[in-house]
Amino acid sequence: MHTAFFLLLGASVARFLLRHPDEPRTPWIIALSITLALLYVLGPALGAAPTVRRLLWLGLVVAVWVVLVVLAPSFAWCAVPLFYTALRTLPPRAAIVLVALLTVFVVAAQLRLAQASGSEPFDPNLLLAPPAVAALATAVFVHMERQAAAQRTLIDDLIRTRRELAATERRAGTLAERQRLSMEIHDTLAQHLSSQQMLLQAADRTWDTDPGTARAHVRTATDITARGLAEARRLVHDLAPPELADGAGLPDALRALDAGPDIEVRFHLEGAPVRLPDRAEQALLRIAQGALANVREHSGARTAALTLSFLGDQVVLDIADDGHGFTQTTRGAAGERGHGLPAMRARVRQLGGTLTIESTAGEGTVLSASIPLEPTP
Repeated sequence: MHTAFFLLLGASVARFLLRHPDEPRTPWIIALSITLALLYVLGPALGAAPTVRRLLWLGLVVAVWVVLVVLAPSFAWCAVPLFYTALRTLPPRAAIVLVALLTVFVVAAQLRLAQASGSEPFDPNLLLAPPAVAALATAVFVHMERQAAAQRTLIDDLIRTRRELAATERRAGTLAERQRLSMEIHDTLAQHLSSQQMLLQAADRTWDTDPGTARAHVRTATDITARGLAEARRLVHDLAPPELADGAGLPDALRALDAGPDIEVRFHLEGAPVRLPDRAEQALLRIAQGALANVREHSGARTAALTLSFLGDQVVLDIADDGHGFTQTTRGAAGERGHGLPAMRARVRQLGGTLTIESTAGEGTVLSASIPLEPTP
């Protein structure tokens, strides 16, 4: 619109100078054209908001243009860019009123120009064309404003949705981290403290009758305390489990596990071991630790077997014991109570695996954790 305004203004000046080179009003036409151009240039610097200065500027532009049209009706077509200027500056109703007044003035100027020539018959386009152009310009502007408003609303909605999504992701991340820490604490510190309590209670019961056994329980509790301290430090620094530190693999870490002095733990390795992702190794180690803790506290078993199987497309960890087991009707009380099994299920689910439990009263329990592996390229 800015370019169109200056092109129309320049064409109007050129047309007037070509047709009226020696008119007394020529200096006025040139001066008013320069004034109108300078005023129009000042418009963008005042902004688009309908401030007092902006309204005064619009009034000066329209006044100078009206004087130019009175002196030279050919300047009437500069009204088209002024339509958009009025529509951008004024409220909708005031802008439409101003556009209508400018259109009436353009029609009057065109009729006056046609009467001045006098050689041509009356052209009805002089009455119809300016209102049609004004209506088209107004309709285009209103449509563009509605589209712009819809786009601004959509952008605002997208920004708000993005912020809400970011907040939701932060909350989900916080909850996931809290769940992870709760599982870590349950599978490490809580189990170590539980073992220490059992060992110290056993030492207290046998302290007078069997001092050697009591001291053995105390030494075992001391070792468990040292491991618990290492786990606590790892949790603080978010390091890998100490059993997997210094490059130790999952088989070595599982082979070193125990379930207390009264339970024999055997480890079996099947298949060719491959290096697992850190998350998978940590999850399987924690599952083994939690399962052995359950064996020690609930099963009454004398032996437990850990079997780690590498099957190409998956790795499977089985923990079997010869304890008293449980039936499906007592499973809620014997197996699913507390945080142990839910934590194991959550760990396996996060890695896309499955956790199954098979148990029969009097025949022990088998817990199996299966985690898929990415195919080797």
